[in-house]
Amino acid sequence: MDRHADLNPAQRSAVLATEGPVLVLAGAGAGKTRVIVERIKEIIRNGTEPEAVLAITFTNKAAGEMRQRIGPGPFVSTFHSLGLYLLKEHHKLLGYKRTPAIYDRSDSLSTIKKALKEGFAEEFEPRMVLGTISRQKGDGVRVDAYDGGSNPYDRAVAAAWRKYESALREDGAVDFDDLLLHAVELLEKFPHVREQCLKRWRYIHIDEYQDTNRIQADLTHLLVGPAHNICAVGDVDQTIYSWRGAQIANILSFERRYPNAQVITLEHNYRSTKNILDAANHLIAHNTNRPEKNLLTHKPAGERISVYTAGDGGDEALFVAHKIQDLIRNGAQPNDIAVLYRANFQSRLLEEKLLDTGIPYQVLGTRFYERKEIKDVLSYVRAALYQTPADIGRASETPRRGIGKVSVMKLLRNEPAGPKVEVFKRLLERIESKKELPPPELLKFVIVESGMEAMYKEDKFEGAERLGNLKELVTLSARYSDVEDFLGAVSLASEQDEIKEERNQVRLMTIHASKGLEFPYVFIVGLEEGLFPMSREAGEDPEEERRLMYVAITRAEKKLYLSHAMMRIMYGSVEVRHHSSFLQELPEEVLEAESPERISKTIYLD
Repeated sequence: MDRHADLNPAQRSAVLATEGPVLVLAGAGAGKTRVIVERIKEIIRNGTEPEAVLAITFTNKAAGEMRQRIGPGPFVSTFHSLGLYLLKEHHKLLGYKRTPAIYDRSDSLSTIKKALKEGFAEEFEPRMVLGTISRQKGDGVRVDAYDGGSNPYDRAVAAAWRKYESALREDGAVDFDDLLLHAVELLEKFPHVREQCLKRWRYIHIDEYQDTNRIQADLTHLLVGPAHNICAVGDVDQTIYSWRGAQIANILSFERRYPNAQVITLEHNYRSTKNILDAANHLIAHNTNRPEKNLLTHKPAGERISVYTAGDGGDEALFVAHKIQDLIRNGAQPNDIAVLYRANFQSRLLEEKLLDTGIPYQVLGTRFYERKEIKDVLSYVRAALYQTPADIGRASETPRRGIGKVSVMKLLRNEPAGPKVEVFKRLLERIESKKELPPPELLKFVIVESGMEAMYKEDKFEGAERLGNLKELVTLSARYSDVEDFLGAVSLASEQDEIKEERNQVRLMTIHASKGLEFPYVFIVGLEEGLFPMSREAGEDPEEERRLMYVAITRAEKKLYLSHAMMRIMYGSVEVRHHSSFLQELPEEVLEAESPERISKTIYLD
């Protein structure tokens, strides 16, 4: 009996290639997880003890599912879980008396805040500093090797990092990045530890290899023995995490690192119709930094891809809501449907229209009014107008001003509290004096004068996204005649019950969050230059933006809807928008223009 009769030829080749280095270039929907599982089972059937197999993937959920499908024996984990395992086994070699505690993100942030305060560098955003440190650790850089240089920000990072590492040591703790750094340190500094690992794990599997950063690639290489029994599985066309350290070079250089590697390409897609795959193939062919690969399917052509040109963002959101209503009336379930967008702020209009039409939905990620930057700006306005203690306390913390809780209490009691508190107090007074301005003008004043705009422009990690959300808040406020009406409306919206975790809901999410998921019906909204793709000026790589579009397209199984607006209100002003260059990169024969069933009239007032 042929155990692999139901595998296609490329999958079968990958499963049976159990010896030596193997690179599996697996396209979207090509069954890569199944190939890994069957390959591990094949290795075990060939006489290798299960405990000699190591499989690493990127999420605990994926590791758990893989473990369940493989069965007991193989070591299946994430990179960080593997690092923790090695640290537990050998912590004394690194000078720890016991297994270190692990700082979570809030622990790390509070320690960085304290370090910046002690170094008189509170003008720098702690999240940005922590992001820089994390990125450096992901590149294998230790604190002693970090060059602060002459840039004030880099000097502040260097000083805060040193204090941060001292605090970790004092607490006998590590952070998530240290789990990988210490794992590499153990294998490099202590040959007997590496020898133990090489004897134990003789077959290595790495899933989502395109998402590895430098330290993860180094750790992988140190675990590969002389026989080079490594199987790396990934897709260059789905490399979308460079902003958090993923290096596409790792998968592109696999054959140089392992010269005798077999390269097997999985091109048969089991998810999408031919029209959807044709669109994905034509789009991604415009990237040059990739090996040749085309997704194939035996499925029929299916429906053509709908393209809707909206008058503005509200019209676009209404189109999505009405189409979803039609799909549900024709038998689709809400959880068959996903709406994908490039930036979080785009969810606000979509939520509004879905609420108006009574469509059940769930936002994956933080809801618009619950986002930190939105709460921070609103806290300034409420603190200035109403002197509420909680809002004064929150506003004093972002950007950091070196104002502690004791100073806030003195401010609330009208007691003398030092020059920093006086500066903050005068800022609130200036905001209060502007309360008669239209809400958009007042919010712009707060965003600039508070220092939040400058802070987020400096933040190369999350700044552009957060500024986009603030601009959307300004746009939203234009609906209200005065600031008190606006604050009242926001309070009602933010106090709504959290969306219940029901299964049968339309999913709203960023494209990054959609990776690894699939839905029968997918909407991709906001296909405009400067939004998707985001601009080069925002520091975005055009090829990575195109890979992100490729990921979005290949989430769809049956039907794909694309939309863009001719005008969009950005930062309180009407902007003429140009449709995304990605739309021009799709084959015309798979597209069809979507006609509006209901025409909305919009009047723009200067």
